[in-house]
Amino acid sequence: MCTSRKIIWSLLVLSVLEIGLGVSSIALGAVGISRVKSEHKPQQGDASPVWSGVCFLVCGLCGMLCAKKRTGLVMILFSACCICGLIGGILNFQFVRALVKRPGTVPSLHLAAMSLACLGISSCTLSTWLTCRLASSEQQRMFLEREHSLHHSHEMAEKEILDNSSNGIPQISYNGRSASP
Repeated sequence: MCTSRKIIWSLLVLSVLEIGLGVSSIALGAVGISRVKSEHKPQQGDASPVWSGVCFLVCGLCGMLCAKKRTGLVMILFSACCICGLIGGILNFQFVRALVKRPGTVPSLHLAAMSLACLGISSCTLSTWLTCRLASSEQQRMFLEREHSLHHSHEMAEKEILDNSSNGIPQISYNGRSASP
């Protein structure tokens, strides 16, 4: 069974990877846009690596936050960012794939953009799965803490009942029977 600590470390590693993919995709998209502007008029989809890179970057930053603060709201935010990154990566792949058919394109630039999109899609998918595992682990931990707390409160209640049954008078027991002085 995967422990919460392993899940958090895996989430941190994936978050750093997503940040790297985001920065790389933004840089690659900027190079692609500058190259397109010098040759012809920019078209729809030329900036898609930049937008998917922003999605991956935000997803990675939210992943770092999620690993640090494991609250339900942060996990939901991170899952939503992962889904947005997943959608952004899929759209980027589709737009770049359509751009490859255009004459005068640089295949290596488009291949790199599609590779980054595939890695980002995979990373977002794994991050979403890890977040679900982390949420389950945190829910189980909170349940066990609550159960322990309830058990402790029952013990305290029993002790209080025994203390109150004597009405402030010490109980003396003889051969297992209690007697009041």
